[in-house]
Amino acid sequence: MENTNLINSLSGLLIITSLLVIETKTLRQSAIQYGIQSFVLVLIFIVLAATMDGAESLYLWAASAFVTKALLVPYILARAEKSMEGQPASVVKPWPSIILAGVSLVVAFIVINSLQLRIASEFKPALAVSIAHFFFGQLCILTQKNMLKQVLGFCLMENGSHLTLALLAYNAPELVEVGIATDAVFGVIIMVILLVQINKSLHTLDVTELKSLKG
Repeated sequence: MENTNLINSLSGLLIITSLLVIETKTLRQSAIQYGIQSFVLVLIFIVLAATMDGAESLYLWAASAFVTKALLVPYILARAEKSMEGQPASVVKPWPSIILAGVSLVVAFIVINSLQLRIASEFKPALAVSIAHFFFGQLCILTQKNMLKQVLGFCLMENGSHLTLALLAYNAPELVEVGIATDAVFGVIIMVILLVQINKSLHTLDVTELKSLKG
């Protein structure tokens, strides 16, 4: 019971870090907040592994997620920002964005509470948070002009999917879990390479300038 409450409480920290990722002005600070969120996710994996029978493979998932998501992804994004120019502001001001995030979270809780879940029935709050992260990621993509911050929106969605899988498929094979944890790095690397080329051509990271590429 104590570990169950801890997992649900840690999932609440994911909400705070997601809002900080979206609303923090500089990309570097947003990347740091994403790293902190990923570390919290790693802690959830560890507690879940210690709580559920047959979930020992989550320890390996936690280790790979720590290296890739908590360390490598923030490092890659922070380094990419240094080499690029043109840091646009967000489209939506903070308060409307926070309200939209709150609405998304309420909807996620309503949906999860309406479901009859045999697996992870004790972790419904954490599961609702994991589902809400899909909306948080979309919110980041839609409200930010900075293309690198939109990459972080993709990363938020991915963290949500990782938590969902950990709660519902905690006894998955180790190879599957490591593959899931490392896909973020490859996805971010590919997107950053594309953004570097766009920035060299347009000298900006403003997504609204992409219409200049039409022709």
